[in-house]
Amino acid sequence: MYKDLETLLAVQADDAGIREIRERIADVERRARRLDDERAAAAAAVERARGALEREEAKRGALQARVEEHRQLHQRNLTQLDQVRRLREATAAQTQVDMARQILNEEERELQALARRIEDHRQALTAHEGALAEVDERQSETRAALAAERAALETEEAAAREKRAVAAAGVPRSLLSRYERIRDRRGGAAVFPLRGLACSSCDTTIPLQRRNLMVDGNAIEVCEGCGVLLYAAAQ
Repeated sequence: MYKDLETLLAVQADDAGIREIRERIADVERRARRLDDERAAAAAAVERARGALEREEAKRGALQARVEEHRQLHQRNLTQLDQVRRLREATAAQTQVDMARQILNEEERELQALARRIEDHRQALTAHEGALAEVDERQSETRAALAAERAALETEEAAAREKRAVAAAGVPRSLLSRYERIRDRRGGAAVFPLRGLACSSCDTTIPLQRRNLMVDGNAIEVCEGCGVLLYAAAQ
């Protein structure tokens, strides 16, 4: 095996190692995203509960203002009723008092119902906040472990890329460029040995003349079937 091929195969081995490290980093990221998704769901539940509570409290504030207004109106109606002397006027005033009292009673009952709903929403918010805190506490150790694992993998990747750069410097630029284009297109290995009379990547039969060139001259050829770089392995 001539030196350029040997060095190129070393580069390919380094690339395979880097891909494996990147896959492990991607796995760490997937596990971190699952934690993020779990926490996001718990946080969203807190926000929904808080929003529901705030809406009910806003309703209560508006209703309390309306109740106060109707109380004042009811009091004025009572005052007017006390001041009238004629029967017709007294009847009309009593009707107004009764209507205002009915409206006031209904609004006060609605206030009581709102107070109960608000208390329910407060309890729900407290429960969701507790669930979020539990998620954070439970995830804390796992997140720290994932961060440490990722940092170690990134250090390993940096060392692997440095090693790969040293090896790549020993490959002729044109050959390295061809290799990298094929590698990027395939997303994996780009250099394969002959297997008998055929390409070991796609089983395309290689013409005898080209196969002899690889065997006799240690040449690197391109497979006409799948486009990978081919070489004759040492016998």
